[in-house]
Amino acid sequence: MHLVIAYIRPEKLSDVKKTLIKNEVFKMSITNALGAGDEEVYHERYRGADVEIDLLKRVRLEIAVNESFIQRAVDAILEGGRTGEDGDGKIFVIPMMQCYQIRTGNKGPHAIG
Repeated sequence: MHLVIAYIRPEKLSDVKKTLIKNEVFKMSITNALGAGDEEVYHERYRGADVEIDLLKRVRLEIAVNESFIQRAVDAILEGGRTGEDGDGKIFVIPMMQCYQIRTGNKGPHAIG
């Protein structure tokens, strides 16, 4: 069991979801996030004041997968999220010690589904 965490551009969320579904990865959690990476800091004017924009909007996806679905999930995120420009995001694959399904009490790979 692993947890796949990805930070992607908000405008690529629809494409990533489509490729995940195409790769038979259906269950995910999505959260809005702010982040900084290799992109240059830029300035905007807000109510007459100069504001430095150094944190950009991103979307965080969390997908719990069994061993056989790790590469499917990663490949789908890479395919759907890539623009070729700085700021496309990152993917982290983290081993999970245990998973429990609250409704049934199932644990381990059976809890992920």
